[in-house]
Amino acid sequence: MIGRLALALALSLAAGPAAAECRLALLLGLDISSSVDAEEDALQRQGLAAALRAPEVAAAALAIPGSFVALAVFEWSGRWQQDLILDWTLLEGPADLTRAADRLAASTRSYADFPTAAGYALGHATTLMARAPDCLFRTLDMSGDGINNEGFPPALAYENFPFDEVTVNGLPIAGHDPSVVTFYEREMLHGPGAFMEVAQGFEDFERAMRRKLEREMGARTLGLAD
Repeated sequence: MIGRLALALALSLAAGPAAAECRLALLLGLDISSSVDAEEDALQRQGLAAALRAPEVAAAALAIPGSFVALAVFEWSGRWQQDLILDWTLLEGPADLTRAADRLAASTRSYADFPTAAGYALGHATTLMARAPDCLFRTLDMSGDGINNEGFPPALAYENFPFDEVTVNGLPIAGHDPSVVTFYEREMLHGPGAFMEVAQGFEDFERAMRRKLEREMGARTLGLAD
C-alpha cells in the first residue's frame, strides 16, 4: 500500500502544481425521486454523513500528504430537479470531513414528486464538474433506487456531454426496482476503472457508501492495480 501511495503522489507531482494540490474531484449524486420516501431520504443523507465521518474514509481521503480530494454533492430526480447540497470543498484535514458531514446531515430534500431522469442528472453533473478545482482525476458517483423513466438515457448523456475525463461509479439501492442493479451495471457505469457498490436497501446505504468512498478516495482511484 505504501508503494502504491508513493507512486500516486509521484504521478500527481509530475502532472504539475495544481494537480499536486488536488488529486481527485469527487462529485456525488443522491436520488430524491418520488420512489424515495422521507424515511429513505433521511437514511441516505445520514448514511452519507456517517460514511464521511468513518475513520477508514478519512484515512483514504488524507492518505497522501499535500495531495487532496475535492468533494461536492448534489441531489437529482426529474428533468430540471437538480440542486447542490455541498459545493466544492477541499478535504485537507479531519475538520473538513466533519464540516462536510454536518452540512449533509442537516440538509433536506428540495423535491419529492418527480420521476427518475438519470440522463439529465448526468448532464447536470458535467456543469458542476466544470466548476471543480483543477484536479488530476475526476469521478462522478451516482446513487439511486430506480431506472431511468424520464428523458434521454445515460448513453445519450455520455455521447453529448463532456465525459472523456470523468469516471462514473454507481451505488444502486436494491429493493424498490429489481432491475436497478442491472441498469447501473449496464448503463450508468462509465470510464476506466468504473465500479459499483450495491446497497441492500436504504438501511444498507451507509455501509455501501463507506466502502465506496474508501475505494474512490484511496489509491485505486488513481488507476493503480490491486
